[in-house]
Amino acid sequence: MDIKYLGHSAFEFNINGKKILIDPFLFCVPEYKIEHINDIFVTHAHGDHLGNAIEISQKTGAPITAIFELANYCAKKGAIATDIGLGAWQDYSWGRAIAVPAFHSSSTPDGVYGGCPCGFVFEIDGQTIYHAGDTCLNSEMKMIGEVYRPDIVMLPIGGKYTMDIEHAVTAAEWLGASEVIPMHYNTFDAISINIEEFERQIREIGKMPRILKIGE
Repeated sequence: MDIKYLGHSAFEFNINGKKILIDPFLFCVPEYKIEHINDIFVTHAHGDHLGNAIEISQKTGAPITAIFELANYCAKKGAIATDIGLGAWQDYSWGRAIAVPAFHSSSTPDGVYGGCPCGFVFEIDGQTIYHAGDTCLNSEMKMIGEVYRPDIVMLPIGGKYTMDIEHAVTAAEWLGASEVIPMHYNTFDAISINIEEFERQIREIGKMPRILKIGE
């Protein structure tokens, strides 16, 4: 499996040619080619996470997996959508995924309530990957570390609307993953941080920071 960073909180997983998009806000990669997309996951309804999901679903037929209210919103806008609740595995052709709590807010760009925000845990090819979505530090991360034991975690670090570096380092300790990929930073002035400081603090707790350039 290959993981590609598409900027902000957006990622592409490529599993033997099957592509999964997470929070496909493609502002940072306007040249991105929408091809071979099998599934789309959206953690919450804010425009910088819902992003291009509806358009991509319309063009490719790839279903959007999201919390009930957001899935219904996407379907009404012409996307294919499947709803998911917190706390139960959902099977896919490439593996399985579960929605887990995130502490944030969620409304669509046109003001429609988007249901509760979430993160996702994926099991793919023997690896467990946790995408936290937009969230503050919270004790659910201790549960996620204990129950799901992620190998790789993707954590927001920009502060202001989510965890900052200090809290993301604590989250990395609680989650127990060996590799930590930062996200949701330096896209806008409000979430501008020093990524070298994140790298230093993550190494100090014995974890491997995986700082991906956009498109890498």
